[in-house]
Amino acid sequence: MSANERPNRADLGKDPSRVSGMFDQVAAGYDRTNTVMTVGNDALWRAATTRAVAPKKGERILDLGAGTASSSASLARSGAEVVAADFSPGMLAEGKRRHGDLPNLSFVEADATNLPFDDETFDAVTMSYSLRNVQDPKKAIAELYRVTRPGGRVVINEFSTPPAKLLRGFYKVYNAQVLPRVARLAGSNGEAYDYLNESIRAWPDQRTLAGWLREAGWIDVAWRNLSFGIVALHRARKPKA
Repeated sequence: MSANERPNRADLGKDPSRVSGMFDQVAAGYDRTNTVMTVGNDALWRAATTRAVAPKKGERILDLGAGTASSSASLARSGAEVVAADFSPGMLAEGKRRHGDLPNLSFVEADATNLPFDDETFDAVTMSYSLRNVQDPKKAIAELYRVTRPGGRVVINEFSTPPAKLLRGFYKVYNAQVLPRVARLAGSNGEAYDYLNESIRAWPDQRTLAGWLREAGWIDVAWRNLSFGIVALHRARKPKA
C-alpha cells in the first residue's frame, strides 16, 4: 500500500490538511456509509435542514462544509443560487460528479475560517455536520456572519448531546463500538470514523453552540433536537442594518 493509499486519520487537533485529506479518501463512499450508519436518518435530517433554511428562488445561499453536495442539491432544487463550499477537493469532485448538472449550483474550495466571499453576499448560510471539524469553530461562525446580508439567516445542523441520560449512554456505546465497525463493513476508512466518534464526544452541547452564535452577533437563536438530540438544528438571524 502506498502512502497515498494508507488511511488518513485526523485527530482532535483538527489540522486542516489532515482533516481535508481524510475526507478526500472517504469521498466516494461517504454518502453510502452515512446512510448505513444512521439507518437512513441522514435523509430525514437533510430534509429538516432544507425546510429550516427555507430556500427561495432568487436567493443566494452558501452551503459551507458541503461535502458531496447532497444538502446543496436539496437547496438548489428550490431555484435558489447555491454555492457548495468545502476544504476537501475530493469531496467537491464527488459532488460535481453527482450534482454538477444543476445549473444553479456552483462549487468553491474554501477555508471556513477565511471565506473567499465579500461581506454581505448571501441571503442564507448553512453548515451540516462540518462545523465540528473546523479547527476554530467560533471563527467560522464569525465568517458566516460576515458574508450574510442583514436580515439573513443561518442554519447549523450538527451532531449533539441527547438530553435523555439513557439514550446518551447508548449513543456513546454505539459511536465507540458500532460506528467504526459499520464504516469498515461499508468499505470506508474506519479510522476516519474513529475520529468522528472522538469529535462528537468532544463537541459541546446545544446550549453552548447557541451561546457561540449569540457571541458572533446572531439574534433570535434557537435550536430543535432531531432524533432525540442525536443531532440538533440551530437557527438564527443577522440583525437588519
